[in-house]
Amino acid sequence: MTRTNRIRAAVVTATAVVTAATVSVGVSQAGGPRTAPEPGKKQIAALFDRWNAALQTGDPEQVADLYAKDAVLLPTVSNKIRTDHAEIVDYFEHFLQNRPVGKKVETIVNVLDTDSAIDTGIYEFTLTDPKTGAERVVEARYTYEYEKRGGKWLIVNHHSSAMPEG
Repeated sequence: MTRTNRIRAAVVTATAVVTAATVSVGVSQAGGPRTAPEPGKKQIAALFDRWNAALQTGDPEQVADLYAKDAVLLPTVSNKIRTDHAEIVDYFEHFLQNRPVGKKVETIVNVLDTDSAIDTGIYEFTLTDPKTGAERVVEARYTYEYEKRGGKWLIVNHHSSAMPEG
């Protein structure tokens, strides 16, 4: 190798080292690849408010649209497990006739990761008889399992059962 070729090789090597160092510093300063932050417990707990507001519309499709296409609903006032959109709509067509207004009594939120969380606890519903207008309050246990799909939080599993001692 001639002196000129050795100098060229040294310059190329030095340039490569400087470039690699610059790229490495740039990545370090940028913090590496960014991941979405985990949602806060308040954000997950507020998903109930979105669901409850959908109930207030009286539109079973609006409520069912908050559930994933493969969601499972174990409802409070039906013995049938609902496992697809049409079955969930069917449940809410009947449930919404009672003009339910929900309120959380106790909530426990577990954020599992950036795209999944569980909200479980006790809620109560004020139901209004469509014939008489009489109101009654039903207290129930609940669990919502949420997943963020396509940038939107959806219910993938919802279990609700009346309190056994109430």
